[in-house]
Amino acid sequence: MNNSRRHFIKSASTLIAGAGLVSALPSTLKAAVAPSDRLNVAAIGINGMGWADLTSMLKNPAAQCVALCDVDQNVLDKRVAELAQKGIKVKAYTDYRKLLEDKNIDAVVIGTPDHWHCLQMTDACAAGKDVYVEKPMGNSIIECRSMVAAQQKYNRAVQVGQWQRSQQHFKDAIEFVHSGKLGQIRLVKAWAYMGWMKSIPVKPDGTPPPGVDYKAWLGPATSRPFNENRFHFNFRWYWDYAGGLMTDWGVHLLDYALLGMQSAAPRSIMAAGGKFAYPDDAAETPDTLTTVYEFDGYNIQWEQAIGIDGGPYGRDHGIAFIGNNGTLVLDRGGWEVIPEKGKMEAVPRQKSVDNGLDMHTTNFIEVIKSRNFADLHAPVQVGALVATTAQMGNIAYRTGKKVYWDAADGKFTDRDANKLLAAAYHNGYKLPNIKA
Repeated sequence: MNNSRRHFIKSASTLIAGAGLVSALPSTLKAAVAPSDRLNVAAIGINGMGWADLTSMLKNPAAQCVALCDVDQNVLDKRVAELAQKGIKVKAYTDYRKLLEDKNIDAVVIGTPDHWHCLQMTDACAAGKDVYVEKPMGNSIIECRSMVAAQQKYNRAVQVGQWQRSQQHFKDAIEFVHSGKLGQIRLVKAWAYMGWMKSIPVKPDGTPPPGVDYKAWLGPATSRPFNENRFHFNFRWYWDYAGGLMTDWGVHLLDYALLGMQSAAPRSIMAAGGKFAYPDDAAETPDTLTTVYEFDGYNIQWEQAIGIDGGPYGRDHGIAFIGNNGTLVLDRGGWEVIPEKGKMEAVPRQKSVDNGLDMHTTNFIEVIKSRNFADLHAPVQVGALVATTAQMGNIAYRTGKKVYWDAADGKFTDRDANKLLAAAYHNGYKLPNIKA
């Protein structure tokens, strides 16, 4: 698999037309499913990963798409037409709340920008829908808590789009980590070096493209003039809507660092970095960042660098569990063990053997049918833990302080850091305050 997220989205968007892909699904789901037994699925936000998630889900004969929603009429028309070419007729919405009123919809995919995830997921659960929500699950620590509470209150299946949780070689690697063969693990490194990402040139404010409901796109974010740089894919690099590479790739990779170490919340977090590669471009979030999470007996370190590919161990992304006996290095292509001299045997590279996204959406569909939420590979609790951890790193960076976490109180010991626990809501929207 190409390690570039851009390539991944482009490839995933064509998977609905792929041949022979159903054979990778569990045998219980290969057989034809009567229309009356199929799950009616809708998607909200269908320009990038939302479309990739939906097309993956539709490989499964147990799912059928009945509705799409996007605030960009151009994207909406394009996707409706693509489905029509496959013989799939759907309803089209520009207001997700209208879509959620349709009682025939069983589940929704949420692929909107991060600042919309919390409102749409909690509204979907309240409307009785099961939810597949893209990562990062929440755009703030408080949002993550509200989303967990919503799942518990409304008793819905919620899968977070951390699809590596469903990929076999990731599971095998973590099983090796948990075996103890690496010896005491004192440091875990997770990193993303994105050489394909170039500078974002500064552009003047302008008017939204025809067909775009910009007010709806902004939703709870700060009102400001439309700027092309903040729209669609590049929203990731602005604090109003997301958390930069930390909450984009970081959520995927820190997830496995936490899982390997069976970690809860860190004791302290410190971060240093900035816009070192492209100091004068239009992005707000750092292109270079090092974050250290302190736990009892070990540290987890996050590294990111935009514009270069030369990451640790010759990989542009990955996780390394560094033990006294050896180091296990894991990425989307496979895993291997590099021994300390004379302390253990090397393990040659174990390559990826499956499609993580397809396995992840299949797991979601199976749980919708079984209602056994414990079988979800990335439930809300998993999504909340890693999104919270990533947000902690961004908060340490933005305050410029080493911050300490009080797990008992669920907040930092620093007043400035606590100001960033919740994302600011504007334009009449309110942060959901849901009790399970």
